[in-house]
Amino acid sequence: MLLGSCSPNGASSFDSSSVQDATSLQVCRVEPLSWWIGMKTPLQLLVGGEGIGAYDVKMEGGKGVQVTGVRKADSPNYLFVDVRVNDNAAPGTYYLVFSKDGKAEFKYPYTISDRKDGASEKNSFTTADMIYLVFPDRFANSDPSTDSVDSMKEKADRSVNLGRHGGDIQGIIDHLDYIAELGATAIWCTPMLVDDQDFESYHGYACGDYYHIDPRFGSNELYREFVDKAHAKGLKVIMDIVTNHCGTEHWWMKDMPMKDWVHMFPEYTGTNVLFSTNMDPNASKRELSLQESGWFVPSMPDINLDNPYTLRYFQQWAVWWIEYAGIDGLRVDTYPYNEKGPMSEWCKAVLEEYPDLNIVGECWTSSYPQLAYWQGGNPNKDGFDSHLPSIMDFPLEEAIVAAICEGGDNPAWGRGMTRVYDCLSHDFVYHDLTHMMTFIANHDHSRLGDTFDHDPGKLKIALALLATIRGIPQLYNGDEMLFSCKRGDWSDGAKRIDFPGGWKEDKVNLFTAEGRAAAGKTPEADYSRAAELHDFTATLFNWRKGKSVLHNGKTMHFLGKRDNSYAFFRYSEDSDEMVFVFVNNSDHVMTVPWESYDEIAPKRVTGKNPITGESVSFGDTDVMVGPRTALVVEFEKK
Repeated sequence: MLLGSCSPNGASSFDSSSVQDATSLQVCRVEPLSWWIGMKTPLQLLVGGEGIGAYDVKMEGGKGVQVTGVRKADSPNYLFVDVRVNDNAAPGTYYLVFSKDGKAEFKYPYTISDRKDGASEKNSFTTADMIYLVFPDRFANSDPSTDSVDSMKEKADRSVNLGRHGGDIQGIIDHLDYIAELGATAIWCTPMLVDDQDFESYHGYACGDYYHIDPRFGSNELYREFVDKAHAKGLKVIMDIVTNHCGTEHWWMKDMPMKDWVHMFPEYTGTNVLFSTNMDPNASKRELSLQESGWFVPSMPDINLDNPYTLRYFQQWAVWWIEYAGIDGLRVDTYPYNEKGPMSEWCKAVLEEYPDLNIVGECWTSSYPQLAYWQGGNPNKDGFDSHLPSIMDFPLEEAIVAAICEGGDNPAWGRGMTRVYDCLSHDFVYHDLTHMMTFIANHDHSRLGDTFDHDPGKLKIALALLATIRGIPQLYNGDEMLFSCKRGDWSDGAKRIDFPGGWKEDKVNLFTAEGRAAAGKTPEADYSRAAELHDFTATLFNWRKGKSVLHNGKTMHFLGKRDNSYAFFRYSEDSDEMVFVFVNNSDHVMTVPWESYDEIAPKRVTGKNPITGESVSFGDTDVMVGPRTALVVEFEKK
């Protein structure tokens, strides 16, 4: 019986040797690459091969796994195959058997595995975490043999700012201790999937293969090893994914499964970047369509998630990586550029599989209500629910950076620390403040060394705010030591500088205490304060780990009377624990006006500065704070 039947006990009688294996032309791709028993997500295989659309398909080789439907694509070189995996299915290797006129012609192996215990229960990132953002190509190169790969178009050249420099997954693994000792508890790496553009492929945001790690970074197996080793160090892993666009060198761009798999136009048409069209009752449908369907840039085709097969592909893809690698969360790039309805369904599907998973979306807008619109559960007037748990707080990033750069006495109204006060006064528009990622820069911003004019004091204020303001803090690699752009170049590639010490030929090594202590000024940069700033950051964020009031507490804040100061308390009604922060962004010494905070502050209290370890007493003596300085004090309110 060639295509198999089931014996009374449910086992298949299929003889795999009776059907020849498929050649790479007959079946060149089957995605997802594998699957598991007990998943809630329906399995729909995308099968690619020369003329594969002319074949019938069955699943053979075991019990409890059946093909339930086959859909031909627009291209004759694809099939969509629906597969049911019963809860009582046996783990092992099954076979997709392709036949014509009832005769089996070739087979392709497919693995169905048991899930790990607790796989659906994710210990995802929360306000108790500090997320360290790593840009893999520029972080550390531990395996120079993979810098350039014959099968990939772009080769490594550190002299090219927009080129590949050779950082890899092994480099991240080798420096996990550095990340953990800095006080981070989670790592967000920018994309590491295949990006085979012929230039500027180093950033990874123009995906060429959604199911494989770029071989210049490593392999799928090494990525999974990285996740396991990060977990062993107490570090969660967040995967950066892109559902909005792929790269023009993605393998399917040569022969798309369906004509509307990506948005196509008679000539190149870019997005109009009008995020407001998603919630603007006055917006034209044409402008909304351009916002959703226009390409991000000429090298990044826009994915059409209105196509249900495309949407299913991306839902399964996210679930596959979470299950395969054991990652702890997702960061979704360019979130509002996606079609909002399908993306809502995407989020819902991923969360049905992993209810406790956190997903944060990049919604880059300065508008408070427009940002709030994208967070799941927000009571939007149009009834839309994104199901997206977390959003990136771009308004706060902009407020903090602008305020610190406007230091000095008597800033104009609305400037200086007023910006931070005003920003946080808009917290009423957000559905859930505990699911907001806060940051002072990321890989798309100028380096803080340039933004803050190489002033360590400004960075310390920014770090103090990042560690104590509500939300989930994220720090970009190198900002803890005030990294700057390569001189004379303000391109993205120059901003994303190599981490000194990540390459064996580097003369400066900022990964080690000895290297930081020995670092000084070079023709490229000034690292003379690197040790001080690193230790400041590590002290601050390691202290933050144990301060539940910073993770879950409320905020009460106070604005100085046009003196460029700002003060706030983090407190909890269920605890006596309190943290007080006073920012003096002026050019002169200030006395903390403790009596102005009597609504919340004890009349007299002694606390501790967690950065210096010094005792600080309020109420009996004046507490003086130097210019361009942030004072942080922890104490018990009773």
